Amino acid sequence: MLVSDIVELSKTKVRLYIDNQPAFALYKSEVKKYGIREGGELPDELYDTIVNGVLAKRAILRAMNLLKSRDYTEHRLRTKLSQSYYPAQAAERALDYVKSYGYVDDLRYSESYIECKSSSKSKKQIFNDLIKKGVSKDNIEKAFELCGESDNLPDETQLIRKLLQKKHYDSDNATYEETQKIIAFLYRKGFSTDNIYKTVRQF
Repeated sequence: MLVSDIVELSKTKVRLYIDNQPAFALYKSEVKKYGIREGGELPDELYDTIVNGVLAKRAILRAMNLLKSRDYTEHRLRTKLSQSYYPAQAAERALDYVKSYGYVDDLRYSESYIECKSSSKSKKQIFNDLIKKGVSKDNIEKAFELCGESDNLPDETQLIRKLLQKKHYDSDNATYEETQKIIAFLYRKGFSTDNIYKTVRQF
């Protein structure tokens, strides 16, 4: 493995590029300790020590620190670790660790999200939100079942009416353009076309 570049990230840290690909970040003191230099070779054994030893432990601590302040989906936590320059191998070890203790659980996260948003969002909105957060469809559908979707989620018509009131929509005086604009807004919110047109007409 060739250390093709060493880029400074801060006064204390640098990012290493191996074979012209971004690899990981280390403290400058560690680069010196391991005798790493730009244009030099990085032995496989040393690479393994850094990634699966040093950085894996550091990624676990980073993950635990992130989880102190809020819940994360597996996808979001993986993204956060990647943004901190942890290589995939180290990030996966960290994820395996926090998942083994139940600190990250996409099903539990989905249940909590549904319970929190069920009074203000439609099922489709909630479903799309969770998909964007990287939760699998299976976990989302199972979470809806566990939450008892029919009991917890309000009728779409109620939610649409609430938004129309919030937007001060006046069907009697609204222009065609204003009506189309509010319809487009509701569609982007994830409501069904039938419920949108029916509720806007009746409002």
